[in-house]
Amino acid sequence: MAFSKKTVRDIDVDGKTVLERVDFNVPLDEDGNVTDDTRVRAAIPTIQYLVDHGAKVVLMSHLGRPKGDGPEPKLSLKPAADKLRELTGLDVTFVPDTYGDEAKAAVEAMKPGQVVVLENVRFDKREKKNDPEIAKKLADLGDVFVLDAFGTAHRAQGSVVGPAEYLPAVAGELLEKEVDTLTSIFSDPERPLVAIVGGSKVSSKIGVLDHLLDSVDTLIIGGGMAYTFFLAKGYSVGTSLQEPEWVDRAKEMMDKAEKNGVKLLLPVDNVVADHFGPDAVGVVVASDSIPDDMMGMDIGPETAKLYADAIAGAKTVFWNGPMGVFEFDQFSDGTKAVAEAVADNEDCTSIIGGGDSVAAVNKFGLADKMSWISTGGGASMELVEGKPLPGVEALLDA
Repeated sequence: MAFSKKTVRDIDVDGKTVLERVDFNVPLDEDGNVTDDTRVRAAIPTIQYLVDHGAKVVLMSHLGRPKGDGPEPKLSLKPAADKLRELTGLDVTFVPDTYGDEAKAAVEAMKPGQVVVLENVRFDKREKKNDPEIAKKLADLGDVFVLDAFGTAHRAQGSVVGPAEYLPAVAGELLEKEVDTLTSIFSDPERPLVAIVGGSKVSSKIGVLDHLLDSVDTLIIGGGMAYTFFLAKGYSVGTSLQEPEWVDRAKEMMDKAEKNGVKLLLPVDNVVADHFGPDAVGVVVASDSIPDDMMGMDIGPETAKLYADAIAGAKTVFWNGPMGVFEFDQFSDGTKAVAEAVADNEDCTSIIGGGDSVAAVNKFGLADKMSWISTGGGASMELVEGKPLPGVEALLDA
C-alpha cells in the first residue's frame, strides 16, 4: 500500500517560503542540552532537500508540555535549533517568537537556503485546541506547508493540521517513510511475522492487539499487561499491575488467537519483588504461582528463552513496549533479551514502534541493528491499529 499523499518532491519549492512542522520534542538536561538528538537527525533529509532547492525553510515544533500561557525558558526550542545547526552546518536562526511580529519580520528577512526555527508552538494554549486564528497566523508565514512530524501526526492541533486549510500541504520524507514502513509490514509482510507487545496496560493497546491478531503468525505478550492475561487464565497475580475490568477482553483475545491460528505467547515465569523501587530484589517464580504479596517486574529467564526462539525464526518483527520495568537495571534482563534476539536475527526486517522500545534499544546500544525505528509512539500505534492520522489526512492527495 503505497503512500497516497503528495510529498515535497511533487511540488515546486524553488525560492518558496516553506512552513514545515517538524518533531523537535527532544529530551533536555538541566542545562538545556539535547540528550538524544534522534528526532532532529530524522528531520534533516527533508530540511536539506528544501535548502538544496533554494527554499526558505521555516521550522516549527512543540517541546514538552508547557502550560500554554506564555514562554517557559526550560521548554524553549533554542537547544534543538542549536543542535540542528551543529549537525548540518546550515544557516539556522532561532527566533524567540511564534505567532507575533518578531517571527514575521524574521521570515520576511530570509534569503533562499536559510532556516529559521520558531519558538515552541505550545506556549500558546490555542495550539492544542486547533484554533483557526493560530493556524492562519502560521500559514501567513509561508507559501507551502510541509508536515514531517510523524510523532504528532495523530493529533489534530493547530500547527499539525491547521496550515493545510490555507496552504498547499504535502508530506516530508520522514512522514512518508514512517507511514509506508508501518503500513507495509501488515499489508504484505515476509512471514513468519512476529509481533512483540509489552507495556503496562491492556486497555491502552487493545485496538493494536486486536489488529495484530488479524495479521501476525505469532504474538508475544510481555510487561504489565501480561498479568491481566494471567487473570483470564485463572492465575493469581499478587500485587502486580492488573486491570480486572479487561479480563473478559483478554479472554476474547486468547480465543481469537486460537481461531486465527496465531501462536499467542505469554510468560511462563516472572521476576517478582515485594515492592516497586530501584532497591527491590527480584525472585523468579512460575506464572501460575506468584505469591500474594509480590508483584511482577519482568519476564523470567525461561520466558526470555522462549521469546528469543520465536524471534529467531521470524522474517518480520514488530516490537512495541518493554517486557518489564527496564528502567531499573535488575529488571531489564527480559527487555534486553528480546532486544538482543531481534538484533541477532539478521534475516528479518525489524520495526521498532516508538516509545519505550526505542529507549530500550538505545539503552542496550542496539539501535543500528534494527531495520526501522519509528519516531512516534502514539502515532505508530494508531497506524498499526488501522486508524487514519489527522495530520496525514489533511495533506493533498497524490
